[in-house]
Amino acid sequence: MSTTTTDRSAASAGGNGEDKDGRTDGRGGGRAGERILRSSPLRKLLTRPELGSVVGAIAVFVFFALAADGFLRASSLSTVLYASSVIGIMAVPVALLMIGGEFDLSAGVTVTSSALVSSMFSYQMTANVWVGIGVSLLVTLAIGAFNGYLLTRTGLPSFIVTLGTFLMLTGMNLGLTKLIGGTVSTRTIADMEGFPSARAVFASTLTVGGVDFKVTILWWLGLVALASWILLRTRTGNWIFAVGGNKDAARAVGVPVARTKTGLYMGVALGAWISGQHLLFSFDAVQSGEGVGNELIYIIAAVIGGCLITGGHGSAVGSAVGALLFGMTSKGIVFAEWNPDWFKFFLGAMLLLATLLNTWVRRRAEAAK
Repeated sequence: MSTTTTDRSAASAGGNGEDKDGRTDGRGGGRAGERILRSSPLRKLLTRPELGSVVGAIAVFVFFALAADGFLRASSLSTVLYASSVIGIMAVPVALLMIGGEFDLSAGVTVTSSALVSSMFSYQMTANVWVGIGVSLLVTLAIGAFNGYLLTRTGLPSFIVTLGTFLMLTGMNLGLTKLIGGTVSTRTIADMEGFPSARAVFASTLTVGGVDFKVTILWWLGLVALASWILLRTRTGNWIFAVGGNKDAARAVGVPVARTKTGLYMGVALGAWISGQHLLFSFDAVQSGEGVGNELIYIIAAVIGGCLITGGHGSAVGSAVGALLFGMTSKGIVFAEWNPDWFKFFLGAMLLLATLLNTWVRRRAEAAK
């Protein structure tokens, strides 16, 4: 696309006659349409938010292919994809939330909360585990709705709202688990009715060509496809870009800002529910203190993928590439037999380089208009 993502959102929100495919309807969008027609393929490429992350992913892949002998083995690539999918399932909805101009510091502990609710409800109520899974979905979505409602009603920054939720959930995860079960972890539910089918859905392993792949990879790719369709092919996608670019201008032309932001927080909650069920059915039990700090990894994956902290710019595909970069780096260091203590250094370096590259690309694209 020739215009930046923010430009596209403003056009869609402002009703200037240009739709997201660059067509005009004769209501003042002619100049924008002519600019699009004059655009070169290179300029279109430079405006893609995921460009920097794709270049970085290719460089990291080539680097570890040369530095680590076993990196290119099919089993190693399967491990990389699994590590990427665990992050990517959350990075996709977090990216949509960031495009909408907000972020969620409670995303990591919400994953653990989802798993704890599912496990403890099933065990304490001696119910089929699918009942616990359903209750967990409702509770997790309620957490997302709470974040969105509080943000839109109070006008507080998302940093304060979600930091408060993070602290409350961290305390509740530990306090309620010890109160109900007497320990900091849940009891195993492996012998309960419905466990095998639930494990097949959330934590099974698929064998393709003699190589094992975790089902989370399918969940991840499905979420990327769904999020991309929403962003690029629906009115809701225009709303997301609009509220992230300028929420006041979006509200002035009739975009439901509060509903859009609340829906985005509930999208993060949905991703947390999927991740939480995978965590539970992979290990049969859950530690109440897990998940703290993972929210930063999700945000880093989205930023590396081209999302801006200020909102209005990014893509679901970019977040997937960011998660893939995370997976390649975390496992590539192991395959290369390096000291894993350096992982956070490489992760921070990738974050800075990707952000600088994305900023440079956007400025070059804007200057080329």
